[in-house]
Amino acid sequence: QMVEIMKSYRRDSKIIAFDEPTACLTDTEVTILFRLIRQLKEQGKIILYVSHRMAEIFQTSDEIVVLKDGRLVKTFNTAETNEKELVKAMVGRDIGDTYANLKRNDKIGDVLLEVNNLVTDDVHDVSFQLRKGEVLGFAGLVGAGRTEVMRAIFGADPILSGEIRMDGEAVNFRSPKDAIEHGIALCPEDRKEQGLVLGRSIRDNVSMPVLEKVKKGMFLDEKTENELAFEAVKKYSIKTPTIEKLVMELSGGNQQKIILGRWTSEKMVTRILILDEPTKGIDVGTKAEVYQMVCDFAKQGIGVIFISSELTEVLNVSDNIIVMHNGHITGKVTRQEATEERVLELAMHD
Repeated sequence: QMVEIMKSYRRDSKIIAFDEPTACLTDTEVTILFRLIRQLKEQGKIILYVSHRMAEIFQTSDEIVVLKDGRLVKTFNTAETNEKELVKAMVGRDIGDTYANLKRNDKIGDVLLEVNNLVTDDVHDVSFQLRKGEVLGFAGLVGAGRTEVMRAIFGADPILSGEIRMDGEAVNFRSPKDAIEHGIALCPEDRKEQGLVLGRSIRDNVSMPVLEKVKKGMFLDEKTENELAFEAVKKYSIKTPTIEKLVMELSGGNQQKIILGRWTSEKMVTRILILDEPTKGIDVGTKAEVYQMVCDFAKQGIGVIFISSELTEVLNVSDNIIVMHNGHITGKVTRQEATEERVLELAMHD
């Protein structure tokens, strides 16, 4: 990403567009980027900066244009507006204090998942527990090893040593298929490359994990597939004129809802839901919906693992937070104990 940014910087362009440039950057790299943007502005360049991160918008812009459903909603002078006004323009309503309004699960149950001394090519001696109805956050800098831990649990990457237990029983997932059969679901970090088949319809994407359950003889039961897709569209308010619409034509938020609808359909028995950067590239209104969905999943007794590079999300959505650095767990804190300073200290600690 930094190489792409430097290529843009070196070209003698009059207009430079940055589309979610900080999505996979560390805080240090973000600081470098903002310094480059200031230099470009001083040279008289026109900067177009697209981001869902409010702090970045206010830090980099002179004017803010809000788009919704492909239409121009309003243009603001940055110095004369605030985050509340922007959010209202973006979602068409006042969403209030997103985190304070969450209806949380207050009944965390017994241990559901236990990981002991997990070792892969990228992570070392990782141990933790996930309880029924718990939202367990994972925090850390880019490259900390959070995604690699989840891929190993999901059977996507090989485990060199260590043990995984569900309900106290040792399990050995040789593939994602094994994990899915045990009720583990993964919403991957890169939904377009790893989570969806963009050239297929909403219906096809929702039914993919349960094809064996929607068959009639040798053929798929189209009626059942349609029912699953309609269920997901209704349950998660997916904006689409038809379930035949190609997933590539949907917004990032609606694409993410399709993945959630897939794993929580009536044909799935999801017990553990791993959400890896679930709000990446989606608007603030949909983010608020996702936060409440996470709490609702926990109320149903599902153990939720919540990974995010946005520290505020992890601190406010999770019941407990595990912090990783360089493939190791460096600490665990409760939501009540957690502060940005404490988590960042652990995230940079060897």
